[in-house]
Amino acid sequence: MIELTPQYLGSVISISKGRKHEITDSPSSTSRRLIGIDDLRNDDLVRYTDDASGTEAVPDDVLIAWDGANAGTIGYGKGGYIGSTIARLRVNPGVRLFTPFLGFYLKSKFDYLRQTATGATIPHISRSALKDISLPAVEYDDQIRIAHLLGKVEGLIAQRKQHLQQLDDLLKSVFLEMFGDPMRNERGWDKPELKAFGTISTGNTPPRNEPANYDDDFIEWIKTDNITGDAVLVTQATEHLSESGAKKARTVTNGALLVACIAGSVESIGRAALTDRAVSFNQQINAIQPSKDVNALYLYGLFKLSRAYIQSHATKGMKKILTKGDFSKITMIKPPVEIQNQFAVIVEQVEGIKSRYQQSLTDLEALYGALSQQAFKGELDLSRVALATTPIEGEKPVAAAVPAPITTPVIELPETDLLLPVLQDRAQLAPLLRFWLEAYRMQLGRAVFSLERFIAAAQTRLAELHPDNDFELAASDYEPIKAWVFEALAAGALTQGFDDDGNRIELKAASEQSLA
Repeated sequence: MIELTPQYLGSVISISKGRKHEITDSPSSTSRRLIGIDDLRNDDLVRYTDDASGTEAVPDDVLIAWDGANAGTIGYGKGGYIGSTIARLRVNPGVRLFTPFLGFYLKSKFDYLRQTATGATIPHISRSALKDISLPAVEYDDQIRIAHLLGKVEGLIAQRKQHLQQLDDLLKSVFLEMFGDPMRNERGWDKPELKAFGTISTGNTPPRNEPANYDDDFIEWIKTDNITGDAVLVTQATEHLSESGAKKARTVTNGALLVACIAGSVESIGRAALTDRAVSFNQQINAIQPSKDVNALYLYGLFKLSRAYIQSHATKGMKKILTKGDFSKITMIKPPVEIQNQFAVIVEQVEGIKSRYQQSLTDLEALYGALSQQAFKGELDLSRVALATTPIEGEKPVAAAVPAPITTPVIELPETDLLLPVLQDRAQLAPLLRFWLEAYRMQLGRAVFSLERFIAAAQTRLAELHPDNDFELAASDYEPIKAWVFEALAAGALTQGFDDDGNRIELKAASEQSLA
């Protein structure tokens, strides 16, 4: 075996590009996974192809996004055919290079890969720059230790992110429990136009040709970048207006809701965040300064659950725009302020927990950066890091030696031609549910199958695709779902186990099986 010494990456790996594949809508037991850029960071959405050709990856390969906005993103431990924007890095025979170690090391080179990328508008990884990366001289056992250590921290980071997502899901559940679905309004709340919720204004840009408007830090000037879509409050602005500039700007005070209403893509429309201070804002944002009968935190929660509904009111041209006039006419549910205030108390409690988790996430990301830097410089004491596995001479440990967190995947239910017949005839629902159940099963990974999460995801998807339709899943619709579950168990597509801690039966996916 050749022991790894300081050398260039190009001397120890081969590089193979992927190609375009057709995605199959109805995967079978012979279908193979198709790996795209989105799959390098996670396994939430698994796609399949019946096109058995092209470049195939195995878990011992490192994969890199070669083209596009995510060029330089690294993944490994995945098997299947790779798409046209992915390249496979395969360690040459006889080279003792632990795949997860190489993956972590290349992640640390992301900035270098982007800086050396070619292409004026679409970045392309430079093959020569990739090959010229110098590998550190690390003994094979220490490669395993480093990968194990960084994998542990990476797993904790993923866990914190999952906790934050679960807290967001909790707030959505609480909102739905208290107020019902804001689109269907089955509780019969008042549903006035947005102008009844408070004073609506559109931001502007004080003249740039008057430098005095921007020569002081009198007030923050908020842009859509400061509305993240995840945080309740707008982030700190990087640009400020002077006192004279503020007189020409639009401003709001504490408790105003800022909403992105002009964007290049419809997905960015409807992002919302609250202010906890006086700010000014640009013309891409509409603001609502709530009236006394509207709780700001309730309004924020309402917008979080109504993104697709808000987006449906934007113009359909190249530039997505929601004018002040159209924005003001959108109808939204408006329960009594006393009930809004009850919801706001829960939001404050949950946001307090989120703040602590966010700080923990920030600390873990800083720890990961420091450990990564020290490890690859040879400055880390690895004597107390146990080997994850005992490698057999001449045999390379698999990537599973690095622990991977079990995550609860976000359920992505694909659009399908089976949906429209259902809206016209409820008797056609079973084929749609079976199609979506199979899509959900393929996304499970090692997570537990949840009937409740599937039902909620299906109802949400129905509302997203056809917001004007009041179709609602009923108790009778559980029967075809149960039938599918029993068939999946019989076919081996689902396996049954027992959760000792929860004292209950749990179902998991058997990825090698599929219902035809």
